[in-house]
Amino acid sequence: MNLALELESIFPKDRIKSSLIDLVAYASDASFYYLRPKVVVLPITESEISQLFIFCCEHNISMTFRAAGTSLSGQAITDGILVDLSRHWRSISVVDAGRSVKVQPGVIGAHINATLKKYQKKIGPDPASINSAMMGGIISNNSSGMCCGVKHNAYHTVKHIKFILPNGKKYSTEIAADYQRFESECAHIYQNVILLRNHILESEEASNLIRKKYLTKNTVGYSMNAFIDYEHPLDIIAHLLVGAEGTLGFIAEAVMHTVPDFPCKATSLLFFQDIATACGAVLSLQASGAEAIELMDRAALRSIETKEGMPVIIAQLPQSAAALLVEYQDYDFDAIEAKINQFESFIDEFALLDKPVFTTNPKEQEKLWKVRKGMFPSVGAVRASGTSVILEDVAFPLNYLGAAIADLQELFEAYHYTNAIIFGHAKDGNIHFVVTQAFETDAEIQRYDAFLNDVVNLVLKKYNGALKAEHGTGRNMAPFVEAEWGGLLYQVMQKLKDLLDPHNILNPGVIINNDEKAHIKNLKQLPLVEEEVDRCMECGFCEHKCPSRDITLTPRKRIVVRRELLNLKRAGDKQNYKQLLHEYQYNGMDTCAVDGLCAEACPVDINTGDLIKRLRRENHSSIANNIALFTARNFKLTVSLTRSALKAGQLVNRYFGQGTMKRITSATRKVISSFPLWSNQLSVAPIIPKVKNKPDASQSIVYFPTCISRVMGDGAGQRNIMDVFLSVSAKAGINVVIPAGIKSLCCGQIYSSKGFSNAKEYTMNNAIEALWTTTNEGTHPVVLDISSCTQTLLTCYNALSDANKLKYRRLQILDSVDYLNDLVLPRLTIINKRNTVTLHPVCSLQKMNGANDKFLKIAQQLSGYVEIPFHTGCCGMAGDRGFLFPELTDSATKLEAADVKEHTCDGYYSSSKTCEIALSQATGKNYESIMYLVDECS
Repeated sequence: MNLALELESIFPKDRIKSSLIDLVAYASDASFYYLRPKVVVLPITESEISQLFIFCCEHNISMTFRAAGTSLSGQAITDGILVDLSRHWRSISVVDAGRSVKVQPGVIGAHINATLKKYQKKIGPDPASINSAMMGGIISNNSSGMCCGVKHNAYHTVKHIKFILPNGKKYSTEIAADYQRFESECAHIYQNVILLRNHILESEEASNLIRKKYLTKNTVGYSMNAFIDYEHPLDIIAHLLVGAEGTLGFIAEAVMHTVPDFPCKATSLLFFQDIATACGAVLSLQASGAEAIELMDRAALRSIETKEGMPVIIAQLPQSAAALLVEYQDYDFDAIEAKINQFESFIDEFALLDKPVFTTNPKEQEKLWKVRKGMFPSVGAVRASGTSVILEDVAFPLNYLGAAIADLQELFEAYHYTNAIIFGHAKDGNIHFVVTQAFETDAEIQRYDAFLNDVVNLVLKKYNGALKAEHGTGRNMAPFVEAEWGGLLYQVMQKLKDLLDPHNILNPGVIINNDEKAHIKNLKQLPLVEEEVDRCMECGFCEHKCPSRDITLTPRKRIVVRRELLNLKRAGDKQNYKQLLHEYQYNGMDTCAVDGLCAEACPVDINTGDLIKRLRRENHSSIANNIALFTARNFKLTVSLTRSALKAGQLVNRYFGQGTMKRITSATRKVISSFPLWSNQLSVAPIIPKVKNKPDASQSIVYFPTCISRVMGDGAGQRNIMDVFLSVSAKAGINVVIPAGIKSLCCGQIYSSKGFSNAKEYTMNNAIEALWTTTNEGTHPVVLDISSCTQTLLTCYNALSDANKLKYRRLQILDSVDYLNDLVLPRLTIINKRNTVTLHPVCSLQKMNGANDKFLKIAQQLSGYVEIPFHTGCCGMAGDRGFLFPELTDSATKLEAADVKEHTCDGYYSSSKTCEIALSQATGKNYESIMYLVDECS
């Protein structure tokens, strides 16, 4: 059966993915398991989900839902049909003035909190992955986190759920009529859920076990508390879906109770002599009202002690030491002070190694949380290549916490996990431990198997804890569910699965799995590929930052495919290797914006853009490299020819109509796919203006008009950025010098992004030599008018000759944003202000230290209100990439454009010309440099 063809009865072709590269890219989630799907589908309606359920039942094909794919236990992979919810299902609706919120499964948790912020509310679950994790996974894994404990986890904050059962029928607990409809339409399910509930209630032992288990965090198996907490089968099923990991039905929508998002916080890092003392303080801290109590053992602290910004004391701690990160939260600081006073009344009992100091400064608090959040990535960054990072989480009764951790550390030693660390949510007795593990040999697999079995015995038999506190059962703990719950309740879970999913189509092998070795099967292989790839843990934290995420691949997927390419090559599978390599060209290489924002979200600082640049460089022929070098050496001619082409395009549009060039280039692209698409935002820049020397000026700068500014104008009737730059400089009384040979100069960005290393090095060295002379050997600062070009020069050091490296060290290179904030605005008189303005901070501003803050500060001085759209990100333009692959910018700007169109502002500003073109085209608004705002208001 051609599965993709058969699925066209439900989905259009463009939402069915069956190419080799798509199947490979979706074969990995954040866990250490690997299954390649047969096909990937992207539903957008509930009707499609219902039809897919019926299709899978009829054809006996399994299916698995995936939202962000950040789950750690293998619950988001399949060898059947993978249902990707991440590109759609993103609706958020605030209800009852923020007291609740209605969400779909494809919306990111942090996006919901951002929407709720003005109501001083947030969702209850606060997992560490909240910036990437989506609600489908947060609810289906019954997520909790650092502050929410049990009371505010997904299960306890769900108000209503709309869901679809495997029989294709849809119900909502928000609709009163659905209760009766469910009873009549699903009588068999209705009656058997009542029987299962009665079976539990008739057993005092089972009922008491459920009540006891859920006093602390527990996500092992199905949410058995639903049978005790609710009476009607529809409510019971709805809450069984929470934590069911997509094995019982599909959650189409949920209404969540919100919790307070306290505006006031006080945070401190407390150091103790040993882990037992630290654990002994937890109950007292809990009683004093601490919202967060995060534990770190000495190994965990050691893993981050040398990182930049870490407190000095961490490196000086004794071998046995441990730490607690404590945070108090409330609506006002008086309430927080009362809690700290209570803390001070007992803390002397625990003999701290350092005087406790609570900070209310958000920047200082961020640094302290960086200590805690750096644990997991620090191990991932230094692990041996080819090993997986395994992050497990267990829970112990608080009175046994210290002893249990000591026993865990003994297991690490016994099984030679020398770099294992322990940290976690001590308030809940919830401990995470991280080990690195290779699965290349039978001996390594057996070591992990034996270790895990000993962990199971330790947690369950010795301490009566929980094998999973918040990460979900998945494949890793499925063989041990019965050990956790006992025979009677495990049988209830089995019957429940058979009742709701009789064909076993939903995520088989997850939660209910009779294979006692399931946890060591379908293990992910991590071959040594290249430096950037080898460090990747495939966590998926990068994906929401990627401008190509909704059209081709994300950074994680680009890396997953690189690994599979090597696997195919080693296996001698030439046909699939060749096909995958061919498909990678467009999906992996051409549509990567190489913006590098993925590194901002990556726990181990991988810049996949650097990887793609290197691959582009390696793919270039000697002829292509020579042509690029020729254009670099003759850059004045290159610019002149480009300007001529733009003039010709403008003439065509002038005589034959505004849309002519776009139609011509669109038609040409059908024959030559790499031909650039004309944008009606394009115009030709005027010639470089003359500048008058002002020898009496107190400040002189060297102005480097970038090649983009020298080529591209700002539309009919508008002044060019070069004229505006000179205008604001003159108002500020600053003398401006332009390098004599500017027409031949380029920062090298256009060659760098395309991987032409020789041309890049030539232009960068040429630029530094010219600037060295023009700045009087570094006496005057250099200012550029495009932020991406500034960042290119700021990071060009390694491409320079030894002689130019010495010159570079003495040059001061400023972006236009730095220039305006530091040198221009303090000298200007503001004569009028805009009411509201919208900003687009470009990628390079986000990567240049402090530049983004300055960009905002400039706008705040010149307007009453500054709007930065929530979905602001890389526009995908990447220099000229948006002209070559316009679908990239269309996709990358879609969400930001929707935000912008909700309001009308007095102006729209950025700091890179090509990004301004992309945003203007996407929004229908006129984006221009922040320089214009300064000029117009001063």
